[in-house]
Amino acid sequence: MFKSRLEKPSKESQHVVAEDNDTEFLDTRVAAIVPAYNEGHTISQVLAVLQGVPDIDEIIVVNDGSHDDTADKAAKMGVRVLNLYPNRGKGGAMKAGVQATLADIILFIDADLVGLNENHCRDLLEPVLQDRADMTIGLFSGGRTSTTLAQKMAPFLSGQRAMRRKIMECIPELEDSRYGVEVAISRYASSHSIRVEKVPLQDVSQIMKEEKQGFVTGTRNRIMMYWEILKVLKPK
Repeated sequence: MFKSRLEKPSKESQHVVAEDNDTEFLDTRVAAIVPAYNEGHTISQVLAVLQGVPDIDEIIVVNDGSHDDTADKAAKMGVRVLNLYPNRGKGGAMKAGVQATLADIILFIDADLVGLNENHCRDLLEPVLQDRADMTIGLFSGGRTSTTLAQKMAPFLSGQRAMRRKIMECIPELEDSRYGVEVAISRYASSHSIRVEKVPLQDVSQIMKEEKQGFVTGTRNRIMMYWEILKVLKPK
């Protein structure tokens, strides 16, 4: 059975906390959700950027069974922390984050980004806030050659998105998609005439799995990620 627990933010935080079954939600317009698994090395920098974006009313870090200091560092930043045990995978973490807020618009940001700034977040949110799009997809540009090239080849795999919450609520079996979650979202958007706008994220990149986890472990987890993506791509 899955268990989840919300950590209280620091006194400096002005967000309402939901804790265990005694749940109190803040009806915000925009929530930034950061799924994170062992991202203690970059989570603070990413959260600092999100806290500088006026359009964001609430920030939720979904700590997906990390065994490093991801949760502690996020809590010190004064944001809401939702701890999931055991690890649910990215799809389950994103779904849990959406269920922990009543915000109408959700901004998903990966916890291992390098080069992210407030303008990138505003660029992702603006088309949805102005009703030009139902979803935006952020694409790396001008950062590291490897990550930029990867997203040019497969833009539907980007984890940087803003969207209306109803999209996430309508996608079936999202919590079971794990690393295939972006494929599931993109497929749903394509088949349901969702208005999607691509947004360049200049000079943004990600830390590769092999760098974070070592070559052997990182390569093994990358292969697992591709397998989970292929499972979602497989026709049902």
